Amino acid sequence: MAGDKDFEPFSFWKGAQDVLKNKDGTTLEASDAVETVRGQLGDALNARNLSFLFGSGCSSFRVGNAEVGIPTMGPMAKSFLGTVGDDDDAPHVSATERDTLKQWLGLDIGAERFANNLERLMEALYGARFVYDGTEEANPKAVAAVVDRVIGKVAKHVLDSCTTGPFARGDDSVLELYQSFYQKLQFRDRSLPRPWIFTTNYDLFNERAMDRRGMPYCNGFSGVIERRFNPAMFRYSLAEQLDISNRKWSAVDSFIYLGKLHGSVNWIEDGETLFPIRELTDVPGSPEGRVLIYPTPAKQSASFVSPYADLFREFQTQVVRDQSVLVTCGYSFGDQHINNIIFQALTIPNFRLIIFAAEDSGGVIRQLRDLGDPRIWHIGSDSMLSIRSAHYFDAFVERFMPELPGTRIESAVEKVLHDLLAKKAGGADGD
Repeated sequence: MAGDKDFEPFSFWKGAQDVLKNKDGTTLEASDAVETVRGQLGDALNARNLSFLFGSGCSSFRVGNAEVGIPTMGPMAKSFLGTVGDDDDAPHVSATERDTLKQWLGLDIGAERFANNLERLMEALYGARFVYDGTEEANPKAVAAVVDRVIGKVAKHVLDSCTTGPFARGDDSVLELYQSFYQKLQFRDRSLPRPWIFTTNYDLFNERAMDRRGMPYCNGFSGVIERRFNPAMFRYSLAEQLDISNRKWSAVDSFIYLGKLHGSVNWIEDGETLFPIRELTDVPGSPEGRVLIYPTPAKQSASFVSPYADLFREFQTQVVRDQSVLVTCGYSFGDQHINNIIFQALTIPNFRLIIFAAEDSGGVIRQLRDLGDPRIWHIGSDSMLSIRSAHYFDAFVERFMPELPGTRIESAVEKVLHDLLAKKAGGADGD
């Protein structure tokens, strides 16, 4: 595990209580602060019903100045809008398309309000599509064609960002973090219900990490040659037979449920059958036919149709269970349809929400903090300190998740040796 000196100072709030403050107002030492969070998080992770919600921040990982994972929305927007396409067939918006959008719609895609937010751009484009939908007049029809083309380019850019990059060319930095997360998670008490991982990400890091760890999981798909989405699969578990004569069974302790709330890069809609959503073993390069909720104002409406309705129902069912804990990481609380379910869960007295986010977060996170509710935990560093912030996914996995049994023993031995050597050195100095 990375040393505490490699991470920045952080805070841990339970409602209005600053957990890392001593009674005299001083702040705990870094190692003690980490142990405090790890200990309390360890207790929370053994709650009867445990869920995680991973956002785009979990799949982003920078080594130096290079992104080796999937960029978050800000960098993704800059890489798309910062380049002008040579012509209308180019992957980026051409000068002609930009002029058309500005002249006919007053939409300047180079404006500051779009600079870090492709979602806001897609909202404007979908609004224009709604206005011009079905028009037969020549000029409006030509504008509608430009709008559709630009929407397609944004969708293709989002898809390419999730399927290409160093992580697709052999760099396993992000994948190893996910593997470490699942390795630690599988030591959860096997007598408890199996945990759920919910994610808004389209990428395949979760699936690949579990495959490499040899961990069985259910993502709602069944079949072998043709894997199709069947929500009934979420009612099943994987068990091992302990006593053949007495037919005793026990759930496999490494089994995981995975819910991809916004779809996946390898899901397609294939045929008008009872189960039309199919999971592919490869990732096609075209966005056509993909079953994804792109960042548009239609996101909340899209969550009401299959397979999203089934996935959101599972999310809602899980977080409102008795003694439920939801841990969010890399999620900025920017999706109202998800937030509404979390708000509903907060009406349950024994529900706990653990947020890993920047200490100075605004918006919904700040509103939740201001409630002063001790069931809402907030752990994170100041956003201005961006070297290795405590709320990043790597810090959550390496620093705060409870250590594996073998690692715990090794750490105890290391601490004893360190203390003994320190005492010996102190005695030598005093001689």
